[in-house]
Amino acid sequence: MDISQIVGLIVVVIAIFAFILRRFKDENRQKRKRLERQENEKRKRSIAVISSRSRTDKLIDYSSYQLSFTEYIITILVSMIAIFVIGQLFYDNLFITIPLLTLAFFAPKFRRKQLIEKRKEQLTLQFKEAAASLSSSLAAGQSIENALRETLRDLLLLYPDKDTYIIKELGIINRRVENGESVERAFSDFAQRTNIDDIMNFSDVFVTCKRSGGDLVDVIKRTVDVINEKIEIQQDIKVLVSQKKFESRIIGVMPLAMIAFLKFTSGDFVAPLYEFGTPGPLVMTFALVCTIVSMVISQKLMKIEM
Repeated sequence: MDISQIVGLIVVVIAIFAFILRRFKDENRQKRKRLERQENEKRKRSIAVISSRSRTDKLIDYSSYQLSFTEYIITILVSMIAIFVIGQLFYDNLFITIPLLTLAFFAPKFRRKQLIEKRKEQLTLQFKEAAASLSSSLAAGQSIENALRETLRDLLLLYPDKDTYIIKELGIINRRVENGESVERAFSDFAQRTNIDDIMNFSDVFVTCKRSGGDLVDVIKRTVDVINEKIEIQQDIKVLVSQKKFESRIIGVMPLAMIAFLKFTSGDFVAPLYEFGTPGPLVMTFALVCTIVSMVISQKLMKIEM
């Protein structure tokens, strides 16, 4: 076998391996999406049943978010403006830039994910205060029902807005308990809707301890201490990483700024990059792809989960 045949064989083997790996990843991705879809449907059915049974306000599914018409339009418009500016910087051709504007219709999907994460972060921090207040009330000798009512009163001082997530949730839990439902069920349903690890762990510990007759005060205190320590560590990490995130965004924007600077100050120098029929547009496309990939990678590296 000569060199060309060996190289061809290596290329074929790599292509087959890449194809098998891609199929394996696609199957895992489809399986994961199918499981997530089943969990979402199960959670929605559970929320509907709880709402009809308890006659409470509309319950929030914290794993989904429905953009309002205003939010949807603003997201589309902002994305279109950004895509138009970037398209003109890299191609300076409306016949390419205008079709690229259709990518803006994918923006609401990513915006929805951002809002879901933001809402969960807010609820986690609010739950930290609620759990600490509940632990203090239980340590003072109050029953769990009175402790929940006292916790709601304490949090109203900290969060006067009644539309605050934890205020709404504690109000729903208290109403369900007053209507004769068990505290365990109310807490468990709340934890399932949030789909937040800290709240679900707290709920599991609370339900298990309540049913088994353990030392509820001591167990809740220990659980709250662990949750608080974890949240504080997460906040410290965010503070340390926030500066690097800002720097990575600045670095990601720098290529755009450099192109804009050269285009408006030395138009003749970069003019060949915009002439179709030459390698110029390919070079600009490669630069755009590299910029996007680098920004995505930098954001993923900065995303630390615990």
